[in-house]
Amino acid sequence: MDTQVSAPGERVRQEVALPIRPAHRIAVIDVLRGVALFGVLSVNLITEFRVSLFRQFLPPTMEGSHLDHVVDAVVSIGMESKAFALFSLLFGIGLAIQFERLAANAQRLTLLVRRLLVLLGFGILHLCFIWNGDILTEYALIGLTVLPFLYASNRVLIAACVMGLLSYAAMPWWLPDSFLGPDEAALRQYVQVATSVYSSGTWSEVVRFNLAEIPRIVPLHVLVAPRTFALFLLGALAWRSGMFRHPERHRRVLIGAAVLGLVLGLGMNLLELPEAGSPWRGLAPVVSALITLAPVLLAIGYGATCIALCTFTGTQRLLSLLGPLGRMAFSNYLAQSLIFGWIFFGYGLGLFGRLSSSQAMWLGMAVYLGQVLVSHWWLKRHRFGPMEWLWRTLMYGVRQPWRVKTR
Repeated sequence: MDTQVSAPGERVRQEVALPIRPAHRIAVIDVLRGVALFGVLSVNLITEFRVSLFRQFLPPTMEGSHLDHVVDAVVSIGMESKAFALFSLLFGIGLAIQFERLAANAQRLTLLVRRLLVLLGFGILHLCFIWNGDILTEYALIGLTVLPFLYASNRVLIAACVMGLLSYAAMPWWLPDSFLGPDEAALRQYVQVATSVYSSGTWSEVVRFNLAEIPRIVPLHVLVAPRTFALFLLGALAWRSGMFRHPERHRRVLIGAAVLGLVLGLGMNLLELPEAGSPWRGLAPVVSALITLAPVLLAIGYGATCIALCTFTGTQRLLSLLGPLGRMAFSNYLAQSLIFGWIFFGYGLGLFGRLSSSQAMWLGMAVYLGQVLVSHWWLKRHRFGPMEWLWRTLMYGVRQPWRVKTR
């Protein structure tokens, strides 16, 4: 019988590329990804797939039913920016886990850079040809800037994180008014054009308009880039703290973070800037900074609450139903773009601009539930989601095991 012997370097590379066994995964991280994915779905659906992204920058109208207004309020107060902040924290945790797992590998930096460059490639394809609300490109680019910090001490990470958050909080005050685009009349006209193209255009027309919109969208990513950078670092710090591996040892910290994050974050989120002529007008920069940072605190509160519920209460079994969805977060995120693109754009059902907030939310919950069921079914048969498998294969340069072995 012939026996194939691998070179030592190749054997080490293949061993490092092997997937983590399900029993060794930290289940609460997958649950958190599943929770965050619902928030991301809801925000994207209500503010970007259903209508033009730029409609949210126009004055609100009183159109719609009472239920529509409730949905808008819940998404705005409870999810908008907060879901993406939680997703950013989790991405930072994932980077830190990969960095730690590859500690003994001389090619650690090369592999991590390749991982992010592959993600960048996926992001650019998604951004240009599927949907320009993509966050993968932003995550890949900022992830590359974060990599050097993973070699640094906790003090350096904390300092860089604080600087990133302060820069983000100050941005509304030093950016010019024209940074985010045209005046209201021009913006309203642009939204009408976008609605016409997205609701009735062919695939090529939608893609051309999608590409033409990118220069208008880039400033929004520039605006949140310092926050994303800071949250990646905060995620790395959270992983180093050990609270994900041994949450029972951090009970007081987790409960405190949950309570303070939710209470302070919600309170700051409900603040309003003092009007011109108000005796409190001088505090406007401080109030603006608090409002800007509220999503970060709420994201921390959401994350700590989920960890505490999974660890210290009897809801672990219920929340664990979201674990497979979180294990396939990359695949499910891209699947949402494909599904909603077909539902809302002209090359599919063309429902862009035609559904109310509540109707869209019912649709979103149905899609989310479907993804939960499909994720459970898929992971009983496969080790990874399809995009996770491709991502790992391209990162390591080794074809990853695909199917679950059955005896």
